[in-house]
Order: sequence, then C-alpha cells, then structure tokens
Amino acid sequence: MLKYASHSHLMRLATFASLGVAITLVVAKAIAWWFSGSVSLLAGLTDSLLDGAASFLNLLAVHYAIRPADDDHRYGHGKAESLSGLAQALFIAVSALLVGTQAIDRLQHPQPVEAAGWGIAVMVLSLALTAALLMVQGHVVKITGSNAIRADSLHYRSDLLLNGSILVALLLAQFGWQQMDAIFGLGIALYILWSSFQIARESVAVLMDEELPPDVSTRMLELVREVPGVLGAHDLRTRISGTHWFVQLHLELPGELTLSKAHLLCDEAVLAIHKEFPRAEVLVHADPQEVVGKETIS
Repeated sequence: MLKYASHSHLMRLATFASLGVAITLVVAKAIAWWFSGSVSLLAGLTDSLLDGAASFLNLLAVHYAIRPADDDHRYGHGKAESLSGLAQALFIAVSALLVGTQAIDRLQHPQPVEAAGWGIAVMVLSLALTAALLMVQGHVVKITGSNAIRADSLHYRSDLLLNGSILVALLLAQFGWQQMDAIFGLGIALYILWSSFQIARESVAVLMDEELPPDVSTRMLELVREVPGVLGAHDLRTRISGTHWFVQLHLELPGELTLSKAHLLCDEAVLAIHKEFPRAEVLVHADPQEVVGKETIS
C-alpha cells in the first residue's frame, strides 16, 4: 500500500507540474506573439493552449485512474489513463492542423516578423521549463510506468523540438530569412501530427489488451520454471491497465502433491515474478502433470 501511495503522489505531482508549465507558457507566448506576429510563435501558442487543456484532462484522468479497485471495477481504474492518452492525441492532432493551416497561409502571404527579441526570450524560457518538466516526468514514468504520464511526456518532448525550432526560426528572421518562420511552422505541424499518432497507437494498444513485449513474457516463464518443485509453465497471458500488469499462467506440478504444498509452490511462483516485475499482479492456475500430459496427447 505504501508503494502505491507513493506512486499516486508522484503521478499527481507530474500532472500539476505539467499544467503549471502549460499555463505559464500560454501567457508568455501570447504576449510575445502579440508583439511579434510570428507564425512560429502562433504555432507555439496554439500548441501550449492545447497543452493546457490536455494537461488538465490528464490531471482528472490520473486522479481517477489511481483510485483503488472497487466492487464495480475489480481490476482498478487504470485504463482511464489510456482514454486520456487518446484525448491528448486528438488535442495534439487539432493543434497540428491549426498550425499547418496558418503556416501555409503565411507562405502565400508573407509578413515580416516584428519584435523578435520578445519571442527569442520567451522561447529560451520555454525550453528551460519544458526540459525541467521532462526530467520530472521521466522520473515519474520510470518509477510508476504510468501510461498517461508517458503520453504527456511524449507530448512535451515534441514541444521541446517545437520550441527549439521556433527559436531558430526567429533568429533566422532577424537576419532577413522571413519565410523560414512559416516553413518551420509547417515542419513543426507535421511533427506534432506524427506525435499524436504515436500517442494514439500506444493508448489503443492498452485499451485492446495488447500483450506485454515477448521478452518480458519469456522471462516470466523462465522465472517460474526455476522455482524448485515446478515442472513447467504454459498459457501465460498478460495485459496492462494503468500502472498495473495483469498476468495469468498455468503451473505444471506433480499430481501427488497435497493441496497445501501446491498452493505454496504457486505462491513461490508469484513471488518469483513479482520480485523482478513489481508491477505485475499474478494469477496462477495449478495443473497436475498427468493432466498436462493428456492435453498434450489430445
């Protein structure tokens, strides 16, 4: 329980940090865009506005996802994280389309970038805040494995590239390369759109109960087969829900074992997996060896 309480605290911290960064950058970019008229800055502002909406939605989703299992949700509420990931993907795709449309219009109707100094200062601030947020999110994902925080982190990694590109575009505009502002805006829009597809793909994989990577499943089978007294294991199934991995497998045991001894071996198999994969919740079904042999023959 202490471990899950710590995970919940970290996930809440990451969501509040994300929302705080998004709000700060919206205000800063809005001021800089108002003075400069840069389409790249407008791209950054649009993205930050949607970041704020996505971060707020993510905060609500994580708050719901970390609730313990109840009578109506015996496997917990973890998939709320993946639903949030899909919503974030939609937000990001919309921002990409808005930015791309504005960039194409600016290519057709060029306008000078004014007061670029404001934009440059804001983009340096954006890079610093985004980098700090990514460090926090990376730490939280490493400890909790949260799908929602991972999706948000992917989102902000694309923002890091976006903000860096805007900074370069503004610097080039200072030297007379005005169209580079719109060209960078279009490139950023395409990258943001690609990021939205990545987030959506990961979220759908969890919602569709996609298996854990094959090397993880293979390792789990190796661990239980190494337990003294276990003859073998088969039919391992896995799925993900939030920060939890749900694992089911059949354990092959000698048929003459007492129920108590068989139960003890099942517990040892569960512990063997849990030691290496602490996020796994394991359910074991014991099969007598002679029954497994008959199934193989048939």
